[in-house]
Amino acid sequence: MSKRVLITGGAGFIGSALSSHLQGQGHEVFVLDNLSFGRRELAGVPGERFFKVDIRDRAATHKAIAAIDPQRVLHLAAIHFIPYCNEHPVEAADINITGTINVLDGCTDVEQVFVASTAAVYPIADGAMSEEHPTGPLDIYGITKLATERIASEFHNRTGVPTVIGRFFNAFGPNETNPHLIPEIQRQILGGARTLKLGNLDPKRDFIHTEDMSRAMAALLEKGIAGCNVFNIGRGIEYSVREIVTAFERQLGEKLTINVDPARVRKVERMHSLADVGKLKHATGWEPQWGIDEGVASLLKENVSK
Repeated sequence: MSKRVLITGGAGFIGSALSSHLQGQGHEVFVLDNLSFGRRELAGVPGERFFKVDIRDRAATHKAIAAIDPQRVLHLAAIHFIPYCNEHPVEAADINITGTINVLDGCTDVEQVFVASTAAVYPIADGAMSEEHPTGPLDIYGITKLATERIASEFHNRTGVPTVIGRFFNAFGPNETNPHLIPEIQRQILGGARTLKLGNLDPKRDFIHTEDMSRAMAALLEKGIAGCNVFNIGRGIEYSVREIVTAFERQLGEKLTINVDPARVRKVERMHSLADVGKLKHATGWEPQWGIDEGVASLLKENVSK
């Protein structure tokens, strides 16, 4: 059944993929975004369904939500590039925490809410993380997102609105709006470099394609899960930086050299970040469809075609 759906941050990296996916399912999608990181064209909605609003502006946020009158709200708007958050902690807290309060306070009459969180709420640990693992963020971003989770839980307890919290692991795919690992490698390669300047090489991350993430979010809402529930959204496989570079080599058919750039090396780094996605699969039947090689190949083909 078609729903009126609002995506905050819908002109950004993950939000734009979600907008496209939900519209493909027949939903009437609205996007709220201040375009500080996102791009208007990525939202994929007509002008009457796009609201340029900063979620720190409580009155404007509530006015937009009231005008849209959505049945479902997926709250993705945030600052999520960890180095930027560490350099701008007040801004990160204001957007990720205060902004979330403003959005949720406007959603007391909706049918369902999805709130984006992150794997950064977990502490340093080996092995796959389940949702029951104790939290212990290492950086400002993770701290703000753990606060977001608590705010979402309080929102559900106060309003009774079914609320899903999705802990995103490392997204990759088209239209990235932050200089994360895969788009940074892609940028250097497309600029002609075959010697890559990168930071830490050995940490492993669980990379999940944005199309798989969109399918997971849609599946969680379609199940009509009651209460307030937390789900990991990852692929369940982790790759080191070196392995990602090797995937690019396979798709290029060329050898790449790595130079470690001291300016890119993080002082505090977790060596593993791996999702246990058993709860997600059990609740929805969801399975990932995109691997690293397929994703890298599509990114390179997309840029060649532009």
